Amino acid sequence: MKIAMWSGPRNLSTAMMYAFASRGDCAVSDEPFYAAYLAATGIDHPMREEVMAAQPIDPTVVARHCIGPNPAGKPLWYQKHMTMHMIPEFDRGFMRQLTNVFLIRHPARVIASYARKRESPTLADIGFLQQAELFDQVADDLGRAPLVISAEDIRANPRVALERLCFALGIGFVPGMISWTKGPKPYDGVWAPHWYNAVHGSTGFEDPEGSLPDLTVANDRLVQQAMESYEHLLAFKL
Repeated sequence: MKIAMWSGPRNLSTAMMYAFASRGDCAVSDEPFYAAYLAATGIDHPMREEVMAAQPIDPTVVARHCIGPNPAGKPLWYQKHMTMHMIPEFDRGFMRQLTNVFLIRHPARVIASYARKRESPTLADIGFLQQAELFDQVADDLGRAPLVISAEDIRANPRVALERLCFALGIGFVPGMISWTKGPKPYDGVWAPHWYNAVHGSTGFEDPEGSLPDLTVANDRLVQQAMESYEHLLAFKL
């Protein structure tokens, strides 16, 4: 099985990749379309040149890899994908050969976290509109809504949330999924030194979050622009 987990940035996505890697029967890939996205858009991200040197920049090559044989012959392959990487110019047909799951988090939490790493985020940076578009595309292909899981639910009770997700995927839950070793991982993307400081210091999912963060006026406006897309998927969460 190839599990494609689609989220925007700062959505618990790296911790979820670590959780699946901790199973023992699951290969993982970290944002395989990142370099192709940077090359196609020209967007300036931290460590841009390092990312583009580390991955293929041809989206067709990346897509073929994502539907190819599972690495190391593992029965499961967890692919961490960013929704904003799947720009309209990229052929999305490969997604039909994946088990697509959507990881959501409240926009206010996403934007507060993202803004600490990269100033003045835009709606395109945080991936909510793209996530809703991809969700609808997969739903049309399947004839039903694909799986949706909430970052808030995972942090509230990691074991219960991951048991529920594994059951929905038709795979067994492995207790080791709720913890991992501290520090960088060999499967981290080359961009990890900029983005993954917090998760590198962790050995499991963080405690439940409190009230929504206070935001600047500009970032609060961004939250309002993202809410419709977020709530569209929220209605289908496990």
